[in-house]
Amino acid sequence: MEIREYVQMELDGLKRSMSRVLKGLTQSELMWRPACGCNSIGLILFHTARSEDQFVQARLQGRPQVWESEKWFTKLNMAESEAGGHYTVDQVNAFPVPDVKDLMAYYDAVRARTTEYLKTLTPDSFERKITMPPFGELAAAMMWNIVVTHTAQHVGEISYLRGLQRGMDK
Repeated sequence: MEIREYVQMELDGLKRSMSRVLKGLTQSELMWRPACGCNSIGLILFHTARSEDQFVQARLQGRPQVWESEKWFTKLNMAESEAGGHYTVDQVNAFPVPDVKDLMAYYDAVRARTTEYLKTLTPDSFERKITMPPFGELAAAMMWNIVVTHTAQHVGEISYLRGLQRGMDK
């Protein structure tokens, strides 16, 4: 199996997991936070999509992010400068969680571009060096590892927050 096939398999599995943990959630559940300054499911989902957009479009390809090129900031009624992370407690508390269908549409648009790009890669492409502050120079393969592990961690957080609200396996 080539590395790009393996990465695609991981991304497909994460998409299934994300869909499973979001299935049937209400807008109230999407917005719920366990305490002041804690992330909501909606904020985590948004952050996950924005991060993949930044990692794959901007860092790996040096291209405009889907956020900009498809004007998702307008579709989600947010500022174009919205980065999806590094928030203060006040920003977390005030985050305007869009409807889950809209958030998933952005997530899916990002993933479509990710998959499109991944299909073009050769094994040597994964050895290319990328500068990633604050880590410095990384192999492109490590950037793909970051995309996969970052998403997996956030799927776990969303699953946990869902469980806090609904109970186990509900």
